[in-house]
Amino acid sequence: MARSTTPVVLAGSVTMLSDYMQGKGIEWKVALATGIGAGILALVEQADAQVAVGIGWIAFFATLVMKHPNGAPSPVTVFLKEWDT
Repeated sequence: MARSTTPVVLAGSVTMLSDYMQGKGIEWKVALATGIGAGILALVEQADAQVAVGIGWIAFFATLVMKHPNGAPSPVTVFLKEWDT
């Protein structure tokens, strides 16, 4: 498995869990986009491994703290709110 796959799968998993915790159910579009993104970064990793792994981790950390385009809160906000209750 490519080293860049781990952060991309983590980013997709965090997004799917956040959506599920907000009552939106399982978003299959996120799972599909995660698989496509992991595949693309695996191909980029063949050319330059450090760049691909770096992009993967940047995507993961950005996913944690950024709001969704539809106005939903960031996964960190959702997880902290759930943890507080």
